[in-house]
Amino acid sequence: MNKLTTATTTIIIINVIMFFMSTRNGINLQDALALYHPENNKFAIWQFISSMFMHGSIMHLAFNMLALWMFGSALEQAWGKNRFLFFYFATGIGAGVIYTLINMYQFSALQAELLNSGFSIDDIKILLISGEYSPTLTSLSAEKLSEFYSLYHIPVIGASGAIYGVLVAYAMLFPNSKLIFLFIPYPIAAKYFVPALLALDLFSGVTGFSIFGGGIAHFAHIGGAIVGFLLMMLWRKQHTRNPY
Repeated sequence: MNKLTTATTTIIIINVIMFFMSTRNGINLQDALALYHPENNKFAIWQFISSMFMHGSIMHLAFNMLALWMFGSALEQAWGKNRFLFFYFATGIGAGVIYTLINMYQFSALQAELLNSGFSIDDIKILLISGEYSPTLTSLSAEKLSEFYSLYHIPVIGASGAIYGVLVAYAMLFPNSKLIFLFIPYPIAAKYFVPALLALDLFSGVTGFSIFGGGIAHFAHIGGAIVGFLLMMLWRKQHTRNPY
C-alpha cells in the first residue's frame, strides 16, 4: 500500500476543503475559480490553476483523489516533493491550455458556420447572452447551437488533467505494475492500461460518445497526458546525457 506523502496529501486536503467550501449555501466559487472560455467575461488567467481544485460532485472528487493517492504517492516517493509538484502543476496547467485551445477552435468554427448561415454578430451576442435565437436565421441544428452556447458558458473543473499526466508518468516509470479497471476485474499492466484509457478518452472526445456519460472534458485528459509524456521524455533525455 502506498504511504501518504507530503505533497500528495496536501493537494488532496486542499481539494477536499475547496469542494466542501464550494458546496456550502451562499458560496459560489465556481464563477471565479472554474476555467471559462477566454471570451467569457468570467474568464481569468488564474483559472488555469484554480480550476484544478474544483470538482462538480463528491464522486468526481473521490475518483480523482483516489487516483492521486494511488499513483501520485508513488511518483513523489520516486522523485521527491519538488519534482512531483512541478510535474503535477505543469500537467494540470498544460491540460487546461490544450483544452482551451481546442475549445476556442470549436467555438470559432461554429461561429463561422453561424455567420455563413445568416447570423449577424448581434444575433450571436443575443444567442450567447440569452440562449435564444430565431429558427429562421440559420439552418444549423439545435444540437450545434446548443454546443456553441455550451462552449461559451460551461467551464471545465477538476484535477483530471493533472491526474492523467500522473497516470502517464506512472506507466512509464512502472510499466509492469498491475492495475485493475473499475469494470474489468482482471489485472492489466500499466503499460497497456494507460494507453487503452487514453485511446478511449480520445475516441470519446472526437465522437462525443462516452461510456462514462456526458459532461467530461476528454480533451483536458488528453492534454494532461500529452504534457506528462513530453516532460517524461525530456527528463529521460536529460538523464541519458547526464547520468551522474
